[in-house]
Amino acid sequence: MVVGYKISSDTKQMDLSDSYWAKGVSLSTMQTAVSNSFCFGVFTDAGQQVAFARMITDYATFAYLADVFVLPEHRGKGVSKWLLQTIIDDPKLQKLRQVLLATNDAHNLYKQFGFSALASPALFMELHRPDIYQKKCNT
Repeated sequence: MVVGYKISSDTKQMDLSDSYWAKGVSLSTMQTAVSNSFCFGVFTDAGQQVAFARMITDYATFAYLADVFVLPEHRGKGVSKWLLQTIIDDPKLQKLRQVLLATNDAHNLYKQFGFSALASPALFMELHRPDIYQKKCNT
């Protein structure tokens, strides 16, 4: 626990407008993503959201940890570690065989929670469409 903050999975409270990865993504797309994920938000006692993470999961064998952020002015206070520990300890996620994530710069943070580089990266492939949200047919 971090004094002055609380964690909630109530998606009605969550605002993702400050997240770097939501830029250029329509509100309806973000709402769909959030409603189909197990989300965690960190809020100040005054109700301001300062952090977020979501697990995309079947709750049985697999999850992907995505869209993790902590607002810059709340970094260095233990918020990210508390958020990750809360996710790792959540009873709904205890039977997962594999949890994946991708990060540009937080490798040392995730290593503290047991994450490591892929054991067999050659097994993994991706379909990457970075411009999909700029297409006019997006809803």
